[in-house]
Amino acid sequence: MNLESLLKQNLSCFQPLFDPPLNADNTIYMALSASGNEFDGMSETELDAAVFARIEAAGKIAGVGGYLENRSVYRDTDLFQGDAERCIHIGVDVFMPAGTPVYAPLDATIHSFANRQVYGDYGPVIILRHRLQGIEFHSLYGHLGETSLQGLGQGQPISAGVKLAEIGPRPLNGNWTPHLHFQLIRDMQDYAGDYPGVVRPRELEFFKLNCPDPMPLLVA
Repeated sequence: MNLESLLKQNLSCFQPLFDPPLNADNTIYMALSASGNEFDGMSETELDAAVFARIEAAGKIAGVGGYLENRSVYRDTDLFQGDAERCIHIGVDVFMPAGTPVYAPLDATIHSFANRQVYGDYGPVIILRHRLQGIEFHSLYGHLGETSLQGLGQGQPISAGVKLAEIGPRPLNGNWTPHLHFQLIRDMQDYAGDYPGVVRPRELEFFKLNCPDPMPLLVA
């Protein structure tokens, strides 16, 4: 069974990542694709203000989206360059204020964690290991506050529904508008404290299978 099918069959096992839980009524879709990014060309201060003004104007508590988006925002960041540009986002972003608590969606152990202080990277990041119906998979939480890493240890058990972390502020969250990058991963491929959240177009077929859409776990 692939990971996407496993998750669809067991959605009732998962606890909400946020309190109150996110749903279609309290969230707005936040598009950042290269073809439809209304925030292109803004300074960091303008961008942060515009994102949260849009959420507030819609009467919502969060902006969500981004799975498989082709984003131009990475073009000015050395981290995403190389033999071919990484531009396809394979997690879901949840735009909420810095300090917003994030809760564990399922019983887990700590796979790994790190404070990736490189411009454009995750900043503080936590990766959980889960087992469901005998199948192991992982969930990644990026752009956290630094206090989220305090007291963590590899292999440490985490119960579903307990506070795991908080959304982090600029610049310590990798210097992004405050948001959670949430991603599901079947095979960690020997990564620890890191896993690609943005990939090259030629790699997309593999990553679509290894990192299915996590939106069903975020928005009811």
